[in-house]
Amino acid sequence: MATIPAQARSKQLRACLLCSIIQVPADFRKNGCPNCEEILQLKGNPERIANCTTTFFEGVISVIDPDSSWVARWQRTSKYARGMYAVRVKGRIPEDIEADLENRGIRYRQRDQTDQD
Repeated sequence: MATIPAQARSKQLRACLLCSIIQVPADFRKNGCPNCEEILQLKGNPERIANCTTTFFEGVISVIDPDSSWVARWQRTSKYARGMYAVRVKGRIPEDIEADLENRGIRYRQRDQTDQD
């Protein structure tokens, strides 16, 4: 993670709208999203980062061992990279990305838990 004072860090953290991983914008810019980069293409794209991540999220969970974590299964992050994840994320991915997901046969589920089955 980029070096940012603790007070400022919480205001600058962003959550991916697709997988809910939390990072500072500099990490999204430098590395993209460790789970969604193929689809979102955030690396080096500040406009895409602004559209596909958000500062509006609730709760933080740490996923150290995604395969064996019941919390990761509950959050639908058990197949994702280790990291910090938001419990709820407010916002929606852009329509063009949602259409791309649909074309790939992937069902988009918002991470604010409003569409729980």
